[in-house]
Amino acid sequence: MSSQGDPETGADKSKEPINNVKEIHQKALDDLVNVNSLFTLAVFVGLSLARQGEHSLENRTECDAGPEHAKRLVVNEVASFACFLLSSLVAKALKIHVTIWEKEDFKRRRNQIVRGSLLSLSVWASVFGCIFLTISMVDVIQIKVGKLACGSVYAWRATGALIAIVLLALSIYVPFMMNAIFTSVKFV
Repeated sequence: MSSQGDPETGADKSKEPINNVKEIHQKALDDLVNVNSLFTLAVFVGLSLARQGEHSLENRTECDAGPEHAKRLVVNEVASFACFLLSSLVAKALKIHVTIWEKEDFKRRRNQIVRGSLLSLSVWASVFGCIFLTISMVDVIQIKVGKLACGSVYAWRATGALIAIVLLALSIYVPFMMNAIFTSVKFV
């Protein structure tokens, strides 16, 4: 068995050329829409936490988040939802065009530019959706655990972990997606 083979089927992947560029694009666009759907679910969970008069887990009343945190949470959740919706709709529209394009359509310069632009728009809309979602989750932390200004160790740890993990994820996602888009436009 080859070291590059498929562990499930035992097939040697190195001898199997990528024949269907259309299928690859369709799968990538489906995956993007599915991920956006999960993030959209997180948006609605966050919106359910924006209640006035909520007391934090911190024992000091001055550490309870005020209405400005709840308002900012709602605004950022709505912006996040709008970004994920934009990303998903653009990806779905692009998937429809990819489905009806013929093989030679992929090589036309105009179609390459349209495909690359729409893929970029979809990816960047998801990135901005993640940023708005992260900002809103910081407000959720402040509403539930306590304001960061109060110096709650737990609020700072949760916020730090959230921001670090999201930055790590985006620092991996963005370069790989930009490379994939560039490769898709340049060499297909």
